[in-house]
Amino acid sequence: MGDAGEGLVDAEDRFQEYLAEREQERRRDRTPVSIDPERERMKKSLELACTDLKRQEASAPQGPRREQIGKALVDLERRLTELR
Repeated sequence: MGDAGEGLVDAEDRFQEYLAEREQERRRDRTPVSIDPERERMKKSLELACTDLKRQEASAPQGPRREQIGKALVDLERRLTELR
């Protein structure tokens, strides 16, 4: 009978070790990644603006408006590159 009791104690020890390892993994996973929310917001905003201007460029006739859109796209893409 003594052997069965030792097995339970060993199993309990292994279980406690397992729980401790899981807790360490959770803490490591929760470590905040330094993401600047303002930078991410700006990046998303510029991406949406680029998408909109590309749509406008595709439907704009040749002329000054299309040139304006092209220049704006170049500027937005430059700013996006700086953020990345």
